[in-house]
Amino acid sequence: MQGGSTGIGYGLKYQARCIADVKADTETTTFITGTLSLKEENEVHLIKLSSSETELICEGLFSHPNEIWDLASCPFDPRIFSTVFSSGESYGAAIWKIPELYGQSNSSQLEELASLDQHTSKIKRILWWPSGSHDKVISIDEENLLLWSFDSSNKTTQVESRESVGMLHSLSGGAWDPHDRNALAATSDSSIQFWDLRTMKKTNTIEHAHVRDVDYSIKKQNILVSAEDETGICIWDMRMPNVPMRELPALIRTSMLLKPYHALTISKLLQSAGTDSAVNLWLAPISNSGDSTTESPVESPTRRADPLLNSYSDYEDSVYGLTWSSRQPWIFASLSYDGRVVVESVKSFLPKKTYMVQPLSAVR
Repeated sequence: MQGGSTGIGYGLKYQARCIADVKADTETTTFITGTLSLKEENEVHLIKLSSSETELICEGLFSHPNEIWDLASCPFDPRIFSTVFSSGESYGAAIWKIPELYGQSNSSQLEELASLDQHTSKIKRILWWPSGSHDKVISIDEENLLLWSFDSSNKTTQVESRESVGMLHSLSGGAWDPHDRNALAATSDSSIQFWDLRTMKKTNTIEHAHVRDVDYSIKKQNILVSAEDETGICIWDMRMPNVPMRELPALIRTSMLLKPYHALTISKLLQSAGTDSAVNLWLAPISNSGDSTTESPVESPTRRADPLLNSYSDYEDSVYGLTWSSRQPWIFASLSYDGRVVVESVKSFLPKKTYMVQPLSAVR
């Protein structure tokens, strides 16, 4: 099924490429995004979906000193987030705190809680433990993995351990396993690497070229999804990692990032987006051995045969930001490079019981 965007729009002033769900906000559906302007002062926007779900409201607008290349929200405090940023050829990373707004959208400057300044190579990604309170943060640069302890009260960070990935690989990102806080999947130019954070040693490697992004299934253990230039989307069972358990025919060189669906009663939906200026909604059968639960949101034989449920194609630029809402898991937000935020609902593709279940606070 193909279709243009019917969602709610919000425009940023400058170009942008990262958006995140504010997981710790349990009262409203809120997203945070940041801009990527080379010449102008960059901005962080805190955006709230109205109670009527008809408009996006700017809850806060803050200046940020540099171009924002990565942004992640703290899962246990709605006012804390991290950014990876650049100034010319120099890259850095920091953890920030949003000031008390008191009903004013334009407030004081962001408070820098800590600088992640122990990197010797270009920083790519900051990872928080996906759900609940956890005092560890992972930073990834092209050559190293660093595990930090973070104390928000005392505004301090300390490197607990670090490991070099070696000269043969250049890291580009990764995902923290939501089922095992000691497990990390890291992406490089030619492989997916799996690390044990207790020893900071590799435990396994999947050799696959041009991996763009990777994420874990929140509901299903041992399930990993990757987006790749040449094979599209691959779904892996980590107990049998030699070959993908399923491949989805995403267009070559367009599947830049992906987000598996996280609701309590269904885990078969995932999304991809990229340089084809579209967000694709997929039905991807995923089941663990011995799992007899049926979760299909669509009973039509025709739709079962075609894994692409819908393509949201009303974009004028590449889509570099994509996130599900943790509070209303049938809602997602996308961000195109021209600074356009669009919030959409996938309710029409879900059984009624899925979106009537209130998500737990531990679910991303």
